Amino acid sequence: MLTLTYEYKLKPTKQQIEDIENILTVCRKVWNYALRERKDWVNSRKCKVNACSLECEYIIKADEPFPNYHVQAKRLTEAKKNNPELKSVNAQVLQQVLRTLDRAWDDMKARNFGFPRFKKHFRMKSFVFPQLKGEVLKANQLKLPQIGWVNFHQSRPIPVGFVVKQARVVRRASGYFVMLSLQADVDVPDISFHGHPIGIDIGLESFLATSEGTLIARPKFFKSLQRQLELLQRRLRNKRLGSNNRKKLNVKIARLHQKISDTRKDFHFKTAHKICDQGDSIFVEDIDFRTWAKGMLGKHTLDAGFGQFFTILSYVSWKRGKYFGKVNKDRTSQTCPCCNAHTGKKTLDVRIHSCPECGYTTNRDVAASQVIRNRGVNAVGQTVLENAC
Repeated sequence: MLTLTYEYKLKPTKQQIEDIENILTVCRKVWNYALRERKDWVNSRKCKVNACSLECEYIIKADEPFPNYHVQAKRLTEAKKNNPELKSVNAQVLQQVLRTLDRAWDDMKARNFGFPRFKKHFRMKSFVFPQLKGEVLKANQLKLPQIGWVNFHQSRPIPVGFVVKQARVVRRASGYFVMLSLQADVDVPDISFHGHPIGIDIGLESFLATSEGTLIARPKFFKSLQRQLELLQRRLRNKRLGSNNRKKLNVKIARLHQKISDTRKDFHFKTAHKICDQGDSIFVEDIDFRTWAKGMLGKHTLDAGFGQFFTILSYVSWKRGKYFGKVNKDRTSQTCPCCNAHTGKKTLDVRIHSCPECGYTTNRDVAASQVIRNRGVNAVGQTVLENAC
């Protein structure tokens, strides 16, 4: 089974916008209520039996089960009978909110994530229709449960043989978008190593360097608009809470943030396609970018978005039939790609690789990318037929 996600921009009417906002509001209330139930249950089990708190105490029956997804879904069904606000929203949409909360609660323990937070009005940005039945698409219209036929900008056609299974409606600063989950009953084999290999080394001096000698400069997405963002946020602090002027200014700030995000993602996709044009097998370093973000250059690392770029590069490589692999990141800048000699640790100001053993000289990042390429080729059981020099 192959699943793809396509994103389109919606063109809803005023009434449809009101329906979408109403669904988001009810979903936010369900999320906050369900999260409050879980936190109260946990707090009621914190103190010792023989030592109650002097300030306040959560009193919940000892045999009360933990309010997991199944318990809260059952209570939601009962509440819908008497609550007209809950009746106004599709039942499956509210169930998906509880599923998302349950997944976030489990990730908090299993993956050491942060505690789920209560959501303000603008924090709840999306909801999911998990099932779409009957005719879903016609021309430039999409049929969504409870909302009806909505116009959307079909920027690319739906692939032949795929069926629309789910739809996620997302509210952003620039409008409303829909993310369609498409499925096709096909088996796609894994792509094996083949063709011309390419190694990629990333950095802050250059966004990336390839083993072919290509250097791509690092665009400063956030840095270029930081001054404009500071001016808008400085004006925001003087606006009265809840005023219309404050809301308008918040929209401007959100649009500027989205412009930064969209520009970064567009650059990542174009760069990924450019790399796929150069070779058939692509190798990168296996890096934990969370540690990079904690250093003194964390701001510039987050601005470059290396983690998002690797995710996009792996997707573009798969879509275009290219092999994508990760190799060990240790000492790539301390090894000569020509003779594999250890050249010693280089400081950040040293930008030229010069091997004392064989005399091979090139750009430091290019040499590191050639080491990455050699490691990747050797890791898949091949031999390096041609050295860097």
